[in-house]
Amino acid sequence: MDKIIKDNHISITPEEDEIGIRLDKFLSMELEDYSRSFLQNLISEGRISVNNKIVKSSYKAKAGDFIDIEIPEAQELKIEARPIPLDIIYEDSDVLIVNKPQGMVVHPAPGHLDDTLVNAIMYHCKDSLSTINGVNRPGIVHRIDKDTSGLLVICKNDNSHRELSKQFAVHSITRIYSAICYGHFSEAEGTIDKALARDKNDRKRMAINPAGRHAVTHYKVIESLKNDFSYINCQLETGRTHQIRVHMKSLNHPLLGDPVYGPNKCPFKLNGQMLHAGTLGFIHPTTKEYMEFVSPLPDYFEKVLTLLRA
Repeated sequence: MDKIIKDNHISITPEEDEIGIRLDKFLSMELEDYSRSFLQNLISEGRISVNNKIVKSSYKAKAGDFIDIEIPEAQELKIEARPIPLDIIYEDSDVLIVNKPQGMVVHPAPGHLDDTLVNAIMYHCKDSLSTINGVNRPGIVHRIDKDTSGLLVICKNDNSHRELSKQFAVHSITRIYSAICYGHFSEAEGTIDKALARDKNDRKRMAINPAGRHAVTHYKVIESLKNDFSYINCQLETGRTHQIRVHMKSLNHPLLGDPVYGPNKCPFKLNGQMLHAGTLGFIHPTTKEYMEFVSPLPDYFEKVLTLLRA
């Protein structure tokens, strides 16, 4: 695929193996930053043309097609501070360590503008948040999924953000997660070294792909549970989107309650995957001393463990 980006236009020419794919699906596979529904709206608005002609989403890509996509200027979200309670583990003038509950989105996006962690830290920290990630993600240097609970470090100024970003880049941050997954293990511990990329058939999912980004997870079995489940710890060497969830699925040990990568039917009424970011360690950006924080297992996690031990 040939792709040219100029001003607010993207031009694409399909390759042989992409011929015959619906236009909206083809574009969502190739333009990973945009959802299929967003691209369908652009098509209906006449912002996408094929060989200088307006077409429908159902148009099938042909050899030699010249596809032009006009991307409208993004509208900045209006983010407001909200008095949402925070479970603060540690705070100083540089960093804030919070224990995010399961179900809370980290930063605002359409559909979640007023109930995110960012809304809460804006209220708590006022103007004392880093600006490097823009107005929609003040203070945010890393994320965990909405339905994953646990520890996050928030940066209160740009210097701490830069220093911690360097540590994330070289994978020196300590991040250990607790998880419950399907099946029992033949080995007590192991390492999963499998690159990840967006799933070409569904951009909201990640998939194992040798051409993707390097991803390494170290796992250790803590306890074999009844009904063919296991309680494990996973330590991240890298931090890719959905890394633990996809890596464990690749071993045929998907996480219990995972609505995306797990079985269609779950034996418990859960609000998402059983995954908790319990340990977070890093070099403090100012003092240069190593700090490590631990969050105990939340109630929802303990309840399932108790049931699986009974």
